[in-house]
Amino acid sequence: MTKFSDLNLHPKVLKAIDDAGYETPTPIQAEAIPPALEGRDVLGIAQTGTGKTASFTLPMITLLARGRARARMPRSLVLCPTRELAAQVAENFDTYAKHVKLTKALLIGGVSFKEQDAAIDRGVDVLIATPGRLLDHFERGKLILSDVKVMVVDEADRMLDMGFIPDIERIFGMTNPLTRQTLFFSATMAPEIERITNTFLSAPARIEVARQATTSETITQGVVMFKASRRDREASEKRKLLRTIIDNEGEKCTNAIIFCNRKMDVDTVAKSLKKYGYDASPIHGDLEQSHRTKTLDAFREGSLRFLVASDVAARGLDVPNVSHVFNFDVPSHAEDYVHRIGRTGRAGRDGTAMMICVPKDEKNLADIERLVQREIPRLENPLKSAKSEEAPKSAKSEETKDSGGEKKYTGRSRRSSKSGEPQSKPVESVDAAATPPANTQADKTADRPQSKTRTADRQASSDDRQASTNEHQASTNDRRSNSASSDNRGKSGDNRSSSRSSNRSRGGRDNGKTVIGLGDHLPSFIALSFEQRRAG
Repeated sequence: MTKFSDLNLHPKVLKAIDDAGYETPTPIQAEAIPPALEGRDVLGIAQTGTGKTASFTLPMITLLARGRARARMPRSLVLCPTRELAAQVAENFDTYAKHVKLTKALLIGGVSFKEQDAAIDRGVDVLIATPGRLLDHFERGKLILSDVKVMVVDEADRMLDMGFIPDIERIFGMTNPLTRQTLFFSATMAPEIERITNTFLSAPARIEVARQATTSETITQGVVMFKASRRDREASEKRKLLRTIIDNEGEKCTNAIIFCNRKMDVDTVAKSLKKYGYDASPIHGDLEQSHRTKTLDAFREGSLRFLVASDVAARGLDVPNVSHVFNFDVPSHAEDYVHRIGRTGRAGRDGTAMMICVPKDEKNLADIERLVQREIPRLENPLKSAKSEEAPKSAKSEETKDSGGEKKYTGRSRRSSKSGEPQSKPVESVDAAATPPANTQADKTADRPQSKTRTADRQASSDDRQASTNEHQASTNDRRSNSASSDNRGKSGDNRSSSRSSNRSRGGRDNGKTVIGLGDHLPSFIALSFEQRRAG
């Protein structure tokens, strides 16, 4: 079995390793350290939690043990996708280089430029940075990267997901390819990553200690297929399901990282857990760096039980004793699933990873299973189990026993009793509802006299109006014939409609008898004009 003492590391580095309590390197360390010490480029592919950080920090410290850095010209450069991962790499250097006089600087967002500029001006052996902040310092004229001897790109696939690849290519162009040694590490190998390695790495030693995008065998995985009762209740019911899963795990869940896809959901889930008495706190990219550091330290120390995180904030974090990982959301990128669940089951320990999948995320779940080349076991929805246990109780509450001891439902009978009707058997009620009432035709017939009465009322009203017309025309003796024709206009509404249509079809005349179309009242002067025309 290979030991660290067999890897030709600097004696002071070996002493620091002994102080940390390590004796045997992990597979990625055992295979990556020798070619790195030889000065070769290294392409390391290994799942998260396998010790990739030490596989490049240990040979870097050994190579940099001799020499001295100059102002604004770092001797080595480590690029990390997130602030937390960069801070974690810096801690590893502090651990393994405590017996070697090396200086370092950490360039990340959320920290003032003034302090970082002061560290760079003094000269640093190791520069650890995120791409954005590194370029900010370079554009301000504070950095010269032509003297970089060792360049490390950590979590390269995450760099791709976060859109840092153009920045990485630009930073590579700032270094001297003739004197630069490149160590390139990633958990997965996307085509774009492979293109970069082919461009900037020279005959690298390719080290792959596990199949690409595999998950550790020490992690117990599972997914709960969840569908909300209503669309507008999906978020709240999903949070309830998460709390139920946590409760069912009981004491086995000593601490956990809960992953959400969006920063807004991170805050919401953390707030919900706090509301129900769970010790939880959020961490994501929009929070102040001091708050993120404080939250992460509390989780590592064990004073915080649940860390609700986004991928950006928690990617690559090394917390040794995480018992559970809960994926509140199915990650949109399949590779993120490998990194998420890699936060548990580290260094050979057992871990548990559980995920909640709603119908819209089933496609992403299929992509994950295709990537890891295995089916994730389906778990029973604990909310459905609770409902099925409560269902018999609720059914009993709706049943009553009749005098004969038989059960029957009394919903229809209760409605009948309200109206004073005697309660009937369920079968008879159904038959009564299915059979139309026998007196339906009689009811229709009974409606007819009412219709005649309404017609008579309209006729009487028309007669009253006609009477007033007759009184008005009685003052004119030579127009009595028009009064007679006006009497005919007192007919029913149906006759008036028929007469109007007939009158329109004959150009306004009705065989010389009536003039129709101007309402119930006909002005006398209009009737007079028609009389004169007829007389002519």
